[in-house]
Amino acid sequence: MNDKRDCYDILGVSRNASEEEIKKSYRRLALKYHPDRNPGDKEAEERFKEAAEAYEVLRDPEKREIYDHYGHAGLQGTGFHGFKGFDDIFSSFGDIFEDLFGFGGGFRSRRTARKGADLQCKLKLSFLDAALGVEKEIEVPRVETCHSCDGTGVETGFHNETCGACGGKGQIVRSQGFIRVATTCSNCGGTGEIITHPCKECRGIGRVQVKKEINVNVPPGVNTGINLRLRGQGERSSNGGPPGDLYVQISVEGHDFFERQGDDIICRVAVSVVDAALGTTIEIPTLEGTEKMHIPAGTQHGDILRLRGRGIPKMKGQGRGDQIVMVDVRIPTNLNRRQEELLKEFASLEMEERNERSHLGGFFSTKSKSTSF
Repeated sequence: MNDKRDCYDILGVSRNASEEEIKKSYRRLALKYHPDRNPGDKEAEERFKEAAEAYEVLRDPEKREIYDHYGHAGLQGTGFHGFKGFDDIFSSFGDIFEDLFGFGGGFRSRRTARKGADLQCKLKLSFLDAALGVEKEIEVPRVETCHSCDGTGVETGFHNETCGACGGKGQIVRSQGFIRVATTCSNCGGTGEIITHPCKECRGIGRVQVKKEINVNVPPGVNTGINLRLRGQGERSSNGGPPGDLYVQISVEGHDFFERQGDDIICRVAVSVVDAALGTTIEIPTLEGTEKMHIPAGTQHGDILRLRGRGIPKMKGQGRGDQIVMVDVRIPTNLNRRQEELLKEFASLEMEERNERSHLGGFFSTKSKSTSF
């Protein structure tokens, strides 16, 4: 796209031109280079497409801002790569050509197969299902082909009649001066036929709404807000195009023991004063069962231990997060007499040891000072 001419130069407007000025200039160029006005003129066709692409960029405030800052190269990230043909132009700017010619869009108009509509549904998962992945069956309401009439919209035993307005062609061709424009027949909707006996099941539409059961493979590691895209599971196309997609929006329930933090999971375990002081081995829950974990001697309240690779599987990349274990040292309550005696004895021994350390520390501190001189 970098070798293309400047959009403002193509439309002949200044860089601070208003939306109305840009539209007015494009209308003038579209009329001048219209293919029906310049039959067989390849240069006019190129000018016609060039003007359409410039107008598409400058009429959109977001595209225009990107173009003003980064030129054609910046538009590549927006997904805009120009128009494939005249049908794309006329379908995009139908209002422009209707204003120009007083009726319908443009040149060589034809019905194009359109993709079916996308659908969206919500899926609530438990904490463990979201972390480890699961297969779920969901029920989605969507439009399907009517089985009573096989999508024809006609009651069994009857046939369509040829549209009298267009003679079965599906289009009305009108001429205005040297401009010849074909528009979709409004009487038959472009089908060329009229349904005189519509199907009772779908009332002549050819499609009915049903509830479809769909299997969803939820990958490990999903979290609230993630949308899973199921291609081809959306609405069916009404005129032979591809089906739309289904977007499944995930929400994850909380857990009584685990809390998620990125790809890590956090939990708290209660440890007695004795076990924290002497050290022990305990069993703690993980995402996939219980596992033994060593509590080192001298563990303090609030200390953090880590089980590596026991967290959430990473959705983007390999490996897993960690399980972070926060130690909660519990102080005993309702002590019996013997327990109180032992604790008082422990306190007395601790006091003696503290006094001895203080005395030795003072002696060596004094000696150190005397030898320093």
